[in-house]
Amino acid sequence: MSENFSYLHTMLRVGNLDTSVKFYTGLLGMRELRRTEVPAGKYTLAFLGYGDEATHTVLELTYNWGVSSYEAGTAFGHLAIGVPDIHATCEKLRAAGAKITREPGPVKFGTTIIAFVEDPDGYKIELIECKPQ
Repeated sequence: MSENFSYLHTMLRVGNLDTSVKFYTGLLGMRELRRTEVPAGKYTLAFLGYGDEATHTVLELTYNWGVSSYEAGTAFGHLAIGVPDIHATCEKLRAAGAKITREPGPVKFGTTIIAFVEDPDGYKIELIECKPQ
């Protein structure tokens, strides 16, 4: 049954859509793929990603008009993004004002090199070093 399923997107509610779009596009290199305003529902959706929605999983940012912050909740963990040079990536993010919450280093009990950065709403993004083959 699940052989025809596909993972489409992850949705995050954000307090300032422009600030969040700028973070994900300007600092993490995503592109804004599309934006939809829904006046009847009083919300705006922005879909971001590294490639076309037909072939890539994307990030949906939802801005509910007039809501400036949310509690992240205790069940949510993090998003993960692969980067070729984690040290250079963290330095670029830090220089741009991003908050690095875990410096690059091996994951506990393993060898994979990871770091964490926070987006403007406090969501955690794990950076995983994926050296080019």
